[in-house]
Amino acid sequence: MTDKKDWGLTVRGLVKKDNKILILRRHPKSRNNPHKWELPGGKVDPGEFFDTALIREFKEETDLEVQIESLFEVVQDEFISRRTNRPINTVQLMMNLEIISGEVQISDEHDDFKWVSVKDLKELYNEDMLTPTLKKTLEKRDFEI
Repeated sequence: MTDKKDWGLTVRGLVKKDNKILILRRHPKSRNNPHKWELPGGKVDPGEFFDTALIREFKEETDLEVQIESLFEVVQDEFISRRTNRPINTVQLMMNLEIISGEVQISDEHDDFKWVSVKDLKELYNEDMLTPTLKKTLEKRDFEI
């Protein structure tokens, strides 16, 4: 029998501006995927609704007020849990969002942000500068954003 892995739910948001999407670069000291680019978002807390979590995480990481428009994609990934230091499976919901207000101001979890085109994403993909979750999402969507 294999070791049982815990499961978690993560939410990420895709916002567009001038045909580009917002990505954040993880801090170099991050435990998982340091210095890789990702979509803003994070873990859903126990008992929290995923939509509330996404709006909260987006505000914490970008200082943007957003609203959810639709489901973009769903992927499964694996991380090392900060709590248990063991692998954890995660289901990641990627949602299309609309910005209501604000200007991007990143949190300490990240050290940079940028608005990128599909061409830019392909370059980052080829340079292995994207998190596995974002890579899987782009592969599933054949880079259609």
